[in-house]
Amino acid sequence: MLSTSRGALALTALAPLAWGSTYLVTTEYLPPDRPLLTATLRALPAGLVLLAVTRRLPKGGWWWKVALLGALNIGLFLALLFVAAYRLPGGVAGVLGAVQPLLAAGLAIPLLGERPGGRALLAGLAGVFGVALVVLKATARLDTIGVLAGLAGAGTMAVGTVLTKRWGRPEGVGPLAMTGWQLTAGGLLLLPVALAAEGMPPALTGTNLLGYLYLAVPNTLVAYWLWFRGIGKLPASSVAFLGLLSPVSATAIGWIALGQALTPLQLLGMAIALGSTAAGALFGTRARATAQPATAPGARATAQPPTAPGARGSADVRLRRVGDADLGKGHACVGGQALSQ
Repeated sequence: MLSTSRGALALTALAPLAWGSTYLVTTEYLPPDRPLLTATLRALPAGLVLLAVTRRLPKGGWWWKVALLGALNIGLFLALLFVAAYRLPGGVAGVLGAVQPLLAAGLAIPLLGERPGGRALLAGLAGVFGVALVVLKATARLDTIGVLAGLAGAGTMAVGTVLTKRWGRPEGVGPLAMTGWQLTAGGLLLLPVALAAEGMPPALTGTNLLGYLYLAVPNTLVAYWLWFRGIGKLPASSVAFLGLLSPVSATAIGWIALGQALTPLQLLGMAIALGSTAAGALFGTRARATAQPATAPGARATAQPPTAPGARGSADVRLRRVGDADLGKGHACVGGQALSQ
């Protein structure tokens, strides 16, 4: 089980690594001062494509659940993310986003019954410190609205991650369809706000179109599918720790693509952030493996001899078999369940 969890972690980590390229694409390939347009074009086209491919729609109570998850994981999160990015230096915004694992770990206690150990919490604090070393500069200035937006964005993504884990998916619905529902819901929420706040889109160049295509397909459609898929297979707190990779990825991409120099302090911060990500994510999966030991397929309960005359040993065995079967169904449901930053 642990090796399977590590494989799921590796695939899920590709999502925040891809999200780290958002800053480069936005600044180099997209029209300026259009944060809500960018957020809308990231989410809505990708969601509509997935709806067309999967041909599934929510039913019953899942309509309001999908609307809420789409708002938390996509609509509100992306809007707040860009507000913070435009009002704060990138380093400050990155540090604020790095508190998401701690928020998710706290929410997972009452909502999921996941209790992160002290080592996981220490890894979260170390991760915030490492990200700060990577991206924060001494000359950074704080803007109250930007700081509040950054913290609110981390909070919405943390709540969305935990609720996605708690609710799972409807029976027979795969992570691809669930991703399409949330992207479409978040995009529809963003669309009227973007038109009201920013007006009609400007004329787009070929470079702009390529930038939006990249954001919509690998950066959003594929990345969010991997993210939601990972939430279904891993503890929510472990998935949230992977978000620390995004600012580290952004810094590394800036160094490779734009020739931005890295100081020894930044390299130290990258090492701390990467180590904290691995530690926090693996602590969570090990805790889950310990709490839910695997049972060999086809294993049968063995009868225990009654300890007193009249003891119902055979009934106990039947009850134990029923309980094991129910537990197996519940575990399969959680493991098959299927958007953070």
